[in-house]
Amino acid sequence: MEPLTDIGLNLTHDSFDADRTEVIQRAEAAGVARFIITGTSVTESARALELAQSQPGKFFATAGIHPHHAKQFDQYSSDALRVLLQNPEVVAVGECGLDFFRNFSPQQAQETAFAAHLELAAETGLPVFLHQRGAQERFINILRPVRNRLAGGVAHCFTGGIDELRPLLDLDLYIGITGWLCDERRGDALRAAVPAIPLNRLLVETDAPYLLPRDLAKQPRSRRNEPSFLPHILHRLAAAIDKPVDRVAEATRLNTERLFRLA
Repeated sequence: MEPLTDIGLNLTHDSFDADRTEVIQRAEAAGVARFIITGTSVTESARALELAQSQPGKFFATAGIHPHHAKQFDQYSSDALRVLLQNPEVVAVGECGLDFFRNFSPQQAQETAFAAHLELAAETGLPVFLHQRGAQERFINILRPVRNRLAGGVAHCFTGGIDELRPLLDLDLYIGITGWLCDERRGDALRAAVPAIPLNRLLVETDAPYLLPRDLAKQPRSRRNEPSFLPHILHRLAAAIDKPVDRVAEATRLNTERLFRLA
């Protein structure tokens, strides 16, 4: 099987502080060769960039402010992100979008920050790393008018069903699949939807340390997700869409390289 890329990994999370090197070593032993480290705030985006610069060609970063933190977005944030986005190791704008499920930031603040991220993406020519939960209609309505000015994007950690999927495909977005697919309690709609995703739109990610696949044969005591579990997600995805694992692995590699412009 081809080496994989985890396109969404929260490697700056403090749960990795004690064994970050070992986590990556385990992932590489499992067949994961490249890692895109998610930026969720100015501080975490700067840390993601620092990690990416420590191992160029293996680590990459995104730079953005998660909708949970949108109330902190201001001109300083925008200026700081613009500087981060100039670095070649930063391959996408985000994580950005809307989360009306938790509303940790006011909805208007989320919409303002989301629109600003889309402008940064249009300005820099970078793709967007998108988050949406409980806000599909507003998310699409904000994204659609600027889509033709964007270099592309991925609906990170897609967990919805076919009705949520269609508008994303209509906007020519890539779809990021996580261990949510492996959840027997909540993953039915996603498992039913994934066969409708064209192979040339599929990406795989762990969102570690979150979303540990529930059907692992051996669950880690810590309940922490790791990038070493990405091949497990790929195998479950291949089974769900009834395609050979090697073919799905190749497709996700090509899609990753195309969207994020990786060599």
